[in-house]
Amino acid sequence: MKSCNWIKPADNTGDVCPIFRKKFSIRKDVTAAQLSISAMGVYEAVLNSSAVGDFFMAPGWTAYNKRHLYQEYDITDMLEKTNVIEVTVGRGWYSGRIAWPEVYEENGIKNKIWGSDFGLIALITVTYTDGTIERIQTDETWEYAKSPILFSEIYDGETYDARVTPSDWGPVQIAGAATDTLLPHDGEFVTDQEQIAPLRVFTTPKAETIIDFGQDIAGRLELKIDGKEGDVIEISHAEVLDKDGNFYTENLRSAKQKIKYICKDGLQTYKPHFSFMGFRYIRLDKYPYEVRPENFTAIVAHSDMKRTGYFKCSNPKLNKLYENIIWGQKGNFVDVPTDCPQRDERLGWTGDAQVFVRTASYNYDVRKFFKKWLRDLAAEQFPGGEVPNVIPNALGTMDTSAAWGDAAVICPWQIYLTYGDKEILKDQYSSMRKWVEYIRKTGDNEFLWNTGEHFGDWLGLDAPAGSYKGSTDMYYIATAFYAYSTSLLVKTAKVLGYDCTEYEELYRNIVAEFQKTFVCKTQTEHALALYFNLTADKQKTAAALAKMVVENGNKLTTGFVGTPYLLHALSENGYAEIAYNLLLQEGFPSWLYSVNRGATTIWEHWDGINDKGEMWSRGMNSFNHYAYGAVADWMYGVAAGIRIDESKPAFEHVILEPITDKRLGFVEASIDTKFGKVSSKWTFVGDAIKYEFEVPNTATIILDGNKWDVTKGKYIKWCRVAD
Repeated sequence: MKSCNWIKPADNTGDVCPIFRKKFSIRKDVTAAQLSISAMGVYEAVLNSSAVGDFFMAPGWTAYNKRHLYQEYDITDMLEKTNVIEVTVGRGWYSGRIAWPEVYEENGIKNKIWGSDFGLIALITVTYTDGTIERIQTDETWEYAKSPILFSEIYDGETYDARVTPSDWGPVQIAGAATDTLLPHDGEFVTDQEQIAPLRVFTTPKAETIIDFGQDIAGRLELKIDGKEGDVIEISHAEVLDKDGNFYTENLRSAKQKIKYICKDGLQTYKPHFSFMGFRYIRLDKYPYEVRPENFTAIVAHSDMKRTGYFKCSNPKLNKLYENIIWGQKGNFVDVPTDCPQRDERLGWTGDAQVFVRTASYNYDVRKFFKKWLRDLAAEQFPGGEVPNVIPNALGTMDTSAAWGDAAVICPWQIYLTYGDKEILKDQYSSMRKWVEYIRKTGDNEFLWNTGEHFGDWLGLDAPAGSYKGSTDMYYIATAFYAYSTSLLVKTAKVLGYDCTEYEELYRNIVAEFQKTFVCKTQTEHALALYFNLTADKQKTAAALAKMVVENGNKLTTGFVGTPYLLHALSENGYAEIAYNLLLQEGFPSWLYSVNRGATTIWEHWDGINDKGEMWSRGMNSFNHYAYGAVADWMYGVAAGIRIDESKPAFEHVILEPITDKRLGFVEASIDTKFGKVSSKWTFVGDAIKYEFEVPNTATIILDGNKWDVTKGKYIKWCRVAD
């Protein structure tokens, strides 16, 4: 591929997506044929009127100037004697607008960070039975025309004119773009995964015609129409209704999330080609036909991950929470781990990714997904070690923050633990080390991170008026994560057989300095001190945290940073009942609050919609935002008791130590691992608890202070309920 040429239309097509074409003949019998292809933008390839592959939004999103991925498809069975390949290219992430207007407009080229052209690179390699090889590649012999896609953009949607048949084919030119960044695809393809039929069709108080699919998703709408030429259909997408039951789009900010379809005569089917939406509802802004629910289908699209984790219990609301967590992952794992799939953002925020990575790796097989994204993180990392807050760095800044940049260390370590993949540690070790060294060299004290601006405990409920940041000292958080990342760097070095003496000493010094400098005040500060092993007196710190929670009515005050660790900090230190109190809390703030408000995924804010039906804010209020869904790793690891033995990762040896609660009649969970399925179930039966385990290799079962080392098999244990 690196020897091929990029091509682009000889003339500017404006917003219209170009379609590139090449005709070629096959003269002899074929043994094998392969298409290698990528785009400046996103592409759809068709060979002899049949789609090549099923990768939606190919080639995906990467740091294109450093890692521009191409895909390879087997097209042997698609070839005929006379062939036509056609490739339509949209702007996608490459040359479309990225982020909110303040970011987009301040850039002189309108934030087109990677480029402004529609471009294509392709190579068809044909191997004949006589051993000869023919290569057909993008060059001046290709041609282009304007496609029926008049406009297509990530945030704003798509306009499609079904009356258009590509014609007036014109010349292409060599784009002159670099090819040395081209690399084989190393992630998961984004594909259409599920179809959802309408739940209901209704009219709002504003006389809007709305279709409700019953589930907030990332994906696109498929229309089936018996149309009349020239008729126009316009449809908007949204996540929620307002308190009056009207279609609500203010939380989309500048994103339009609209499709416009101009009909041809007869039966036709359409779904957007190069745009996806975050939505549960659609509004029929223009629809000159009878509304028949069977003509509308919501298509769920996300990275093609294999489901591995399952959880259920006796509490239907907790089951719904878990289901919402799964949907949050599906909605935001669209080639990169995004913060949301609906508004003018959809960025790979590092902080969201790191707090959720353990849960993500239990729910689905995300090894390839994170490998690809972490390679982009390493590529985007600055020479000084700073990690941009979003990967790929669509904001184009050097801004970095504690708990966000720490994704460079936390994510590869967790992927190693879940899958036993040393390769990811080898790949990322330099990046991990650079991050720790960056912090070390920041400020005057190498054992504290007390400089710069940070997100702090983002959206913490104890935030001062007018602030998004919780009241936890941002330098407390920064130093705590500095210690944590350094400890994981030490562990990584030991796994890889590297000398870690220097970082062991660094870690000890950070902890000592932390203990001298900081005092725990907030829930988040206590949780971090406990979970990261930074407190000199765990018992005292845990007791203080438990007291804070109880005195707050068994409610949390934590934000993005503290919440993932809060339940662990309690249950690991003798306060599992209080952890369960928080998990089962239904009043605001709580995980079940949104469930009671009708949520179908995880909200960005604990009170995205309050008890009066009012929105938390217009500017930053996503209803598909997975970060708080990190609580599922506690549900797997503590409620069900399935834990990894770090000395034998990938669940080669499983620790099974569930902590029960009488408020739940049963809990059961399973994770499909490299070695097979591990499962745990407990059930209250009269005055006893029945435990059922399935072990794929070896395990240690720990119940009521008793310990059993077991091998592959199924096991049943009984314990009396404590008085």
